[in-house]
Amino acid sequence: MDRWLNAILPVVLVTALAACTSSSGPAPVTTLELRENPYRERNRGSLNASQYQVQRGDTLYSIAFRAGLDVRTLAGRNNISSPYTIYPGQKIQLSAPAATKNSRNPRSTPAAKPVVAKSASAGRSSVVTKKSNQTKSNSSAKTTKPVASSNQTRYGQTTPAESRQKTANNTSVGNKVQWHWPVKGKIVSRFSTLEHGNKGVDIAGQDGSRINAAADGLVVYAGSALRGYGNLIIIKHNDDYLSAYAHNKRILVAERQQIKAGQQIAEMGSTDATDSRLHFEIRFRGKSVDPLRYLP
Repeated sequence: MDRWLNAILPVVLVTALAACTSSSGPAPVTTLELRENPYRERNRGSLNASQYQVQRGDTLYSIAFRAGLDVRTLAGRNNISSPYTIYPGQKIQLSAPAATKNSRNPRSTPAAKPVVAKSASAGRSSVVTKKSNQTKSNSSAKTTKPVASSNQTRYGQTTPAESRQKTANNTSVGNKVQWHWPVKGKIVSRFSTLEHGNKGVDIAGQDGSRINAAADGLVVYAGSALRGYGNLIIIKHNDDYLSAYAHNKRILVAERQQIKAGQQIAEMGSTDATDSRLHFEIRFRGKSVDPLRYLP
């Protein structure tokens, strides 16, 4: 037994030494896969198609919110009347219908045929052209206007630019909303105008902190069906303004519930987020606006 150990021990030592001398380079490092940034990709669930099929838990407000449309515009495109009841499996038209083209081509109008009339005095034939009808046809073709003009708003009527300006007291002209901070805390992400930028502000805080309604209104959505927002609340304040509260730990209100400014509506959480925070949005006629321009 001792002779066998003495014989094999040198071989083991030589092998070990060879392994040590060959490991001159650093140990390999495993490449880490970059994780998806949930805030940069917040709009990954947005609706860009021309048509959408209603899923369980959807409301017309939540569909309009994801599509960046005003709910009245979306309801009008689909002939849905208030209170905007929809059903799973229903097809919702998101894009505006194509403008109706003038099917009549002025160039294809046949030329007026000459009319031969007898001259009473000379007995000869003269050609009389119906110039009046041809002139009328040409003038009607020139005055043809497109169905929709380029300066129309999404509501189908022209709105002066000054009517969209905000006044100094954080209200819109003719449709005032008194805004309040939904929670106090450090702003960790601000509003961005980029296509895939942040569509609101993110406010950091403690798990379970009180989330308040930013203004009086009606809860039109309370759920977790919108990917990227977690537990989400959407409040309608008037015909123009909505506010949204995302990543909540717990929702404390229900749809169709009337809410007062400062009333607690949720507890802060981290649903669909990496840490406890409130993602807060204000939307004017379906379009995201910078909340910091409205909050006092």
